[in-house]
Amino acid sequence: MENSASKVTNIRQPARNKRAKFVELAQSRTTNAIRAIRVIGKLGNRAAYEYDESDVKKIVGALTKEIEALRARMLTRGSKQSVEFKL
Repeated sequence: MENSASKVTNIRQPARNKRAKFVELAQSRTTNAIRAIRVIGKLGNRAAYEYDESDVKKIVGALTKEIEALRARMLTRGSKQSVEFKL
């Protein structure tokens, strides 16, 4: 028979597992996102690519929009939106 202390431990354990999983995924996914942004930044090599200011504004605008959507989803209950980007 379980005592009340072990019941409390069992209740708290899932919350710790959820936190640990969140931290693990947040670190991994944020690192991946930063890497992806840096790869996009490599398109700034004018010797290899041709682009204009409007292209840059579109890319930065799309990324900014997604950051704002991320903020909204994390701070409130928001719906998932589809991802589409075209120059």
